Amino acid sequence: MFSALLFVLGVGFSYLIGSVCSAVIVCQLCHLPDPRTEGSKNPGATNVLRLSGKKYATIVLLADMLKGLLPVIIANSLGAGSGLLGFMCLGAVLGHIYPVFFDFKGGKGVATALGALLGLNIVFGVLICLIWFLVAKISHYSSLAAIVALSLTPILVSFFSVSAGAFFPLLIMTCCVLYQHKDNFIRLQKGEEPKIGT
Repeated sequence: MFSALLFVLGVGFSYLIGSVCSAVIVCQLCHLPDPRTEGSKNPGATNVLRLSGKKYATIVLLADMLKGLLPVIIANSLGAGSGLLGFMCLGAVLGHIYPVFFDFKGGKGVATALGALLGLNIVFGVLICLIWFLVAKISHYSSLAAIVALSLTPILVSFFSVSAGAFFPLLIMTCCVLYQHKDNFIRLQKGEEPKIGT
């Protein structure tokens, strides 16, 4: 009973933190275009980059990563099991994608997922972030970098000191993020996907 309550509290806390839409808040505070109605209409760092520049996109990126990092790293430091940590990663990403504070209409969850993975296992998280960066640097496609990095997450997690209990929630997390990129898949195939900074 006690462990079930901890599970619900941990995942619920991650979801609520993930539901804080950084892009919308930053753009409202700084009187910038609303990323939900302008550009790609996605409240994430990439759209903010296109609409308002690197400075504000960096703020949004870091804030979105912190939403995943903080709850997971706090639980990790308190000795939570890998299964709970994995579901907390999933909870934070679901909060970003379906934020309760913003009519359940959020972003694609990439930065929050990367932050959560850093909290789960620093070496593993850095590797996934590095893969994202390298693919983005070479291809200039943020969406392709996200698709490649997140697709490798369930595969590579078994090589690190992360229990098998985290595999299933991380697999679901990956599927959720990839599903949010379904339109990007089509545009990439057609050569119509906008590159970073355009």
